[in-house]
Amino acid sequence: MNDQLALPVGITLDRFIMRNEADFPFATGELSQLLRDIALAGKIVNRDINRGGLADISGQFGSQNIQGEQQMKLDVIANIRFIRALKNGGEVCAIISEEDPELLATGNNKAKYVVAIDPLDGSSNIDSNVSVGTIFSIYRRLTPMGTEPNINDALQKGRMQVAAGYILYGSSTMLVYTTGRGVNGFTYDYSLGEFFLSHPQVKTAAMGDTYSCNEGNMDDFPASIQQYLHKCKGQRLTGRYIGSLVADFHRNLLKGGVYLYPSTTKNPTGKLRLLYECFPLAFIIEQAGGIACDGKGRILDIMPSSLHQRSPLYIGSTKMVEDIYSLCFADAS
Repeated sequence: MNDQLALPVGITLDRFIMRNEADFPFATGELSQLLRDIALAGKIVNRDINRGGLADISGQFGSQNIQGEQQMKLDVIANIRFIRALKNGGEVCAIISEEDPELLATGNNKAKYVVAIDPLDGSSNIDSNVSVGTIFSIYRRLTPMGTEPNINDALQKGRMQVAAGYILYGSSTMLVYTTGRGVNGFTYDYSLGEFFLSHPQVKTAAMGDTYSCNEGNMDDFPASIQQYLHKCKGQRLTGRYIGSLVADFHRNLLKGGVYLYPSTTKNPTGKLRLLYECFPLAFIIEQAGGIACDGKGRILDIMPSSLHQRSPLYIGSTKMVEDIYSLCFADAS
């Protein structure tokens, strides 16, 4: 009876990470600490987002990033928060950020890991109070420890990731990540200031009833994708498109569905960035039982050639992505 008066609150992210350290014989706590550093920065960014309107940190910053996109004030703030956390944590030798043109060496030359990050994906939606997110990817460095990192440490195939995840800032704040042993989601408890395990071993449906795509660009899509979208409509599938990649991906991960961001006549190589958008989400979806491709092959098999390389992305429930791939293959032949 007394136990019922104080029910357990669940497993915290820190405790979960510590319990699973034994899964990584090559690590001696550094990866665990790195994940904690990312979670801490996520808590701070979550606070910044929630007080954005009161602190005059919403709206445009007044400059463009390396992609030629207008930076929002919170883009800049989130970038500073995560870079500061990763530098001070000491486990990262180099960072690739959407907001910075070049590889950023942290000065921690003895560190094992490289992080690719989109500090605040979907930031153009902030002023409309729409969900946004952070996407991150972690690699083991290729250059010898103790030396200066270089671009080769960043340009690795997606299959070389040791961990990847995202933080969704929405009606609730969630951190979802994988280390190659399934996908787990943690929900932030504001009253305790902790992430708690809420979605253990997430599995996505093999077939969903939702497709997510900006159909305003449909006339510029490849014929195969136009054909697929007409098929979706014919099957009375539900169209759901938020315009924040993390939010669209998260919904489809939990409920089943497919997210499409094809190439267009304006962006023939696609628009999403390979290293810090496509790769981490592809790693997550494959660990959850789904699949991701660019219309030609698996996303995780692409060998990147530049830090801000772009790619088409079709990601989600296996049967839906395979259907897209077969249409793209037929279109190409």
